[in-house]
Amino acid sequence: MVGESMGASRPIAEDLLEETAEGPRLLAGRARDTGKLAFPLPGGAERARYEKVLLSPRGTLWSWTVQRFRPKSPPYAGPEDAAGFRPYAVGYVELPGEIIVETRLLTQEFDALAIGMPCELVREPFAGAYTYAFRPIPGAAP
Repeated sequence: MVGESMGASRPIAEDLLEETAEGPRLLAGRARDTGKLAFPLPGGAERARYEKVLLSPRGTLWSWTVQRFRPKSPPYAGPEDAAGFRPYAVGYVELPGEIIVETRLLTQEFDALAIGMPCELVREPFAGAYTYAFRPIPGAAP
């Protein structure tokens, strides 16, 4: 099933996701001086200013759009030609009381997307590794 393949064994970026007993969780950072959340968790020298926070794996769709034409390369890493391209949804998911995350939305039912619909975090294979995405929760009401 899309979004559940575990074939890739490493995340696309360090400190992006953490596997827990309940499933994957995104990693954010809480600024030690202000308490403000930052996603993704900052790295390098800036990392010392933040404490690691596991974000909620569920949220609500805050806004979205559909990419209906093949983006220019780079950084696009999909099919090389327009004929192999499939439209995909991208959006923002609000994690209640935490932060709004930009994400790919795993669905081809674009007409069913609605602001406020519940979504859940999943791992998504990408370029020999994995990243994150959100998918609508089937049957859940906004």
